[in-house]
Amino acid sequence: MVPQLTPPQPPHPARWRPRWRWFLGLGLALGLILTLAALFWLRTALYNRFVRFPEEAAAWKALGAEHQPVPPLPGWHDYRGVFHSHSHLSHDCEVPFPEILRVLKATGRDFIGLSDHCDQGRADFSAQWRGLHDGVLFIPGFEMKDGLMPFGVASNVILDSKTLDSDAIARLVIEHGGVLFYAHPEEPRDWNRPELTGTEIYNIHADFTDHRHALLDLLPDLLVNQRRYPDHVFRLLFDPPTANLARWDACNQSRHLTGIAGNDCHQNTGVRAVVAENHTVRIEDTSPKTLAQLPLNALTRPLLRLAFGPLEPGRVLCRVQLDPYERMVRFVCTHVLAPELSETAILDALRSGHAFVGFDRLADSSGFLWTAHGPHGEAIMGDSLAFDPDVELRAASPQPCRFTIVHEGRPVHTAEGRSLEWKPNGPGSYRVEAHLRIRNEWVPWVYANPIALQLRHQNLQTNTPPTLHPPS
Repeated sequence: MVPQLTPPQPPHPARWRPRWRWFLGLGLALGLILTLAALFWLRTALYNRFVRFPEEAAAWKALGAEHQPVPPLPGWHDYRGVFHSHSHLSHDCEVPFPEILRVLKATGRDFIGLSDHCDQGRADFSAQWRGLHDGVLFIPGFEMKDGLMPFGVASNVILDSKTLDSDAIARLVIEHGGVLFYAHPEEPRDWNRPELTGTEIYNIHADFTDHRHALLDLLPDLLVNQRRYPDHVFRLLFDPPTANLARWDACNQSRHLTGIAGNDCHQNTGVRAVVAENHTVRIEDTSPKTLAQLPLNALTRPLLRLAFGPLEPGRVLCRVQLDPYERMVRFVCTHVLAPELSETAILDALRSGHAFVGFDRLADSSGFLWTAHGPHGEAIMGDSLAFDPDVELRAASPQPCRFTIVHEGRPVHTAEGRSLEWKPNGPGSYRVEAHLRIRNEWVPWVYANPIALQLRHQNLQTNTPPTLHPPS
């Protein structure tokens, strides 16, 4: 008798139900944990998205509506410009001069002090644009070794940092009509250099690198807020230049150093995908430096064509740029008081310190004034004047702000409003800062160059004789 085999019976559904419930519960728990972890990681960015950045945007707009022009001083014009800016002549920048001109006109800037990196150690002052181009003044300049940043050297001069030491370069800059500034004052510098005209008191790139993991810190906001609030995301990296200001104040107690802002425009912090000639898509940063190459094959080609359209060689498929040239230019501005828009007038104003730094992305600081008035004459920012008990320091602002007068590194007087008048108690170097109130917080806005109040017999070292009155 042949035994009959009983076909295997399928598992009873009731046996598997607990297991499915267990897997489902585990998946839901993991999903909840990952969601909570993502929300925790994005918590600040989400707060910025829905609270901080909308409030900041509204505050910036309101400041624009509150702008009231300050009556200018007779004979002086407030010219808005940028210093420490690179072009396609630098190894880490691709922006050509016509595009720089477009940006300057779009942002309402009157001049630019270029500071390209040297080409094989050579600073050729005939290689850059110079003079007025469609109403915008271009001043040639370079960023050289040991922080030297000369502007306005004669066009027939080439400074070779491979054969010249820093002392020789500094002497040649002055001999050939230029002015000499320090870039990146946060790094070791020779502050006793006699040829020095001034220094950056703020630099965007240095502010960025102050944050050791800047891009990592910004990543949540880049993902959540970059498209809608790019300028606000960028300002997350701002810190007041406290150390630079303290060093600048210390130097100005014994000599005159003009303070300017370093925009450090490169447009090189970003990533893009470019169709290459060799049937690949090149992923590169915008220095430019190739990071990776992806082959175009039977799978990737149709997918990319579907997403981006024709894959023509040289076409940029996508790009993320944290520091577009225009954003860097708008962020901070160096205002120069001069009788006309010419290279000679701007360089003379820099030598005299007739300048102030304004964070004009917050609000236009054009027209801001810092002056001194007394029995022995008048002075504007950068000048010197004989001290007298009746000397009065005055500030005027196109925006309501909080003024802080700083005497040789120490705050001595604070007042709020659109104007300030105050009598100092003694001689010394006096500068003024202005802060704007944004979201119940005082935010740095203007740093003006100091006025030196001297005893009648005092002989304070300066780069040029003080100008007490505007030119006729």
